[in-house]
Amino acid sequence: MFRILHLFCLLSISLQSCYSFTGSSLSPETKTIKIADFINNAAYVNPTLAQQFSIDIQNRFLQRTTLKGTTENPDILIEGEIVDYSAGIPTTISSGTTSQTTGAFLQASQNKLSISVKVHYENKVEPDKSFDRTYTDEVTYASELDISQVEATQVKIVNERIINKIFNDIVADW
Repeated sequence: MFRILHLFCLLSISLQSCYSFTGSSLSPETKTIKIADFINNAAYVNPTLAQQFSIDIQNRFLQRTTLKGTTENPDILIEGEIVDYSAGIPTTISSGTTSQTTGAFLQASQNKLSISVKVHYENKVEPDKSFDRTYTDEVTYASELDISQVEATQVKIVNERIINKIFNDIVADW
C-alpha cells in the first residue's frame, strides 16, 4: 500500500511539472491596468449606457485578473467609445387582422437591440498585442416590451457579451 501511495505521489508531482494552465495570455510582468471611462458617441443615446459599460468592464478586469488599477503609467490601457446603439428594430413580423372590414395588418413580434463599442487596447509590456477593434452584439426581445424594460434588462445582456469578447481577446489564452 505504501508503494502505491508513493508511486501515485511521484506521478502527480511529475505531471504537475509538465503542464500548467494559467488561463491568461498576459505576461507576468504586466501588473497594472487603466480602463478609461467609455464615452457614448452613438446617434441614439441611452443616458446610462456609457457609465454602466465603464463600471462593468472595470469590474471584470479588476475582479478576474491580478491586475491592479492605476491612473498613471499603466502596463495596459483600455479605452473606447460606444459608437452605435439601436433598439426597437423589427426582426420578426407576424400578421393578424384588425377586423373583417379592414383586413390584415403587419405587426412586429420581435425587435432587436444592438450595441457597438470601439475599443483601443494598448499593452506597453507586449506592444505587439495592442489593437483597435469594434465589438458588436445584439439580442432580440418581445415587441410588447417598452423601451424602459428593454434598457433595464436586455442592455445588460448585450453589455455582458461584449465585455466577454473584449476580456477574452485581451486576457484569455485561447
